[in-house]
Amino acid sequence: MSEQLYQAMAQSIIDGDADEAERLAKEAIQAGIDPLEAINQGFVVGVNQVGDAFSCGDAFLPELVMAGEAMKTAVNTLEPEMARRGTSRQMLGKVVLGTIHGDIHDIGKTLVGTMLAASGFQVFDLGVDVPVTALVEKALEVGADIIGVSSLLTTTMVRQRDVVEALDDMGLRPRVKVMVGGAPVTREWVAEIGADGYSEDAIGAVKVARALVEK
Repeated sequence: MSEQLYQAMAQSIIDGDADEAERLAKEAIQAGIDPLEAINQGFVVGVNQVGDAFSCGDAFLPELVMAGEAMKTAVNTLEPEMARRGTSRQMLGKVVLGTIHGDIHDIGKTLVGTMLAASGFQVFDLGVDVPVTALVEKALEVGADIIGVSSLLTTTMVRQRDVVEALDDMGLRPRVKVMVGGAPVTREWVAEIGADGYSEDAIGAVKVARALVEK
């Protein structure tokens, strides 16, 4: 019974069907299934499949966005039951995210946040047009492992360097890692500013984040 349910959960994420994911999450609660098992053996399997398909070019951005939203819905539905049971997902780490000051591009950064949360990170998304000081202060406040800074403009990309330098000045490096992303960002730029990682897409960002917290 639960095996079929887990398969259906995975499929709801692959289909990007948030309503079905919510329905299955509620069904799992009624059936007395451990919500953590529902996440790890059901929904996360679907996230991983969509991620692999995206990496191979067999799935595209809209499918990734819909899968992320379905995953978010499933986890939100299961969270009250997890709280009631006193169980919680093992958090891989804490990530503060934001699109840098002067830049209001949101979709890529939001998707990265959704996929990180789906993969077991605690995400603090500060939104767009975020000053360097706000990113650093939030990281200090929550004890973040990683700050993720997005920029889609070459004019605002230079402020990613400011984040690295601000953390350096406060003696928070290398404890707090810096991930950067956005269309103009390259590996050369990452090396130049002394950041710790970069990815071209949300699935890659999850892999980079995992690697950074494991170091």
